[in-house]
Amino acid sequence: MLPLPDFYDPKQVSQLYLERAGLVIEAGEAYAAKHALKPSGSDKFRIAAFGIDVQVGFCTPGASLFVPGAVEDTQRTTEWLYRNLDKLTGLFFSMDTHRVFQIFHPSWWVDAKGQHPAPFTPIFHEEVRAGKWTAVAHPKESLEYVKKLEATGKYVLTVWPYHTLLGGLSHALVPAVMEAALFHAAARRHQTHFETKGTHALTENYSVMSPEVTELSGQVVGAFNAPFFKLLMDYDRVYVFGQAKSHCVLSTLNDLQKHVMATDPKLAEKIWILEDAMSPVPAPPLDPLPDHLNFPKIADEAIEQWRKAGMKVARTTDAVTI
Repeated sequence: MLPLPDFYDPKQVSQLYLERAGLVIEAGEAYAAKHALKPSGSDKFRIAAFGIDVQVGFCTPGASLFVPGAVEDTQRTTEWLYRNLDKLTGLFFSMDTHRVFQIFHPSWWVDAKGQHPAPFTPIFHEEVRAGKWTAVAHPKESLEYVKKLEATGKYVLTVWPYHTLLGGLSHALVPAVMEAALFHAAARRHQTHFETKGTHALTENYSVMSPEVTELSGQVVGAFNAPFFKLLMDYDRVYVFGQAKSHCVLSTLNDLQKHVMATDPKLAEKIWILEDAMSPVPAPPLDPLPDHLNFPKIADEAIEQWRKAGMKVARTTDAVTI
């Protein structure tokens, strides 16, 4: 494995700061010369590193949807990126991207007194139909949405705190990871790819690959992200990491599994899950705890499901072999 660059400080992983683009890029070019790194374009075996929502809003203490364990996950991930720089062809990051008025934010709904729901309030179809909650915009489509969402059997609409708002600090990639991406781009002469998700106001997008509901009142509000799927599957191996293991990582990997099983099951073998680079949302303090809210258990069971489907499960301490 390669050594960590001199400017990297693990204590900064949990902190907000301006990325040192000039310093990092110059260091990346010098590092490539010192260690005789070749441009990514010359890789015969191509490896992608795919980070799901490694953003301030999920990975930095104090953020509205901070995932406990994310700081340690991010440190392991960042050091893994540096130490395997010579083997990682391309870096890909999804960016959860929202605005104030979206169907899962408090501002979208009001009760009979005009009050918004508190974060983490579930919004049920029957409640909307009965008038307990009313959408401030698109009421017909909003009612249809909660009905269709419940019919999938996966989720009930949850009101989330405002998070990863476009233009805000919580939307940004964690600074330490952004610097690793800049370093890789300079050292391997390969542009980092950023894939936004969650921009449509009328649907949720836990998965990078597909929204929870794709059509409302005859209008398309989202679809399977076939171009991005092809971009990833053109690589020989794809390492997956990010947050949260029980939500956006889980939904993305489930969508990937579903799609490869329907097209070419052998593609599952390309997907490697870095299990020590992701953490689940903690289970709420309920006794008894309903199975559908036991997020750590759900995430662990999903890991075994993906393994059985042919995906590989690895750790950041494992050697990246070609």
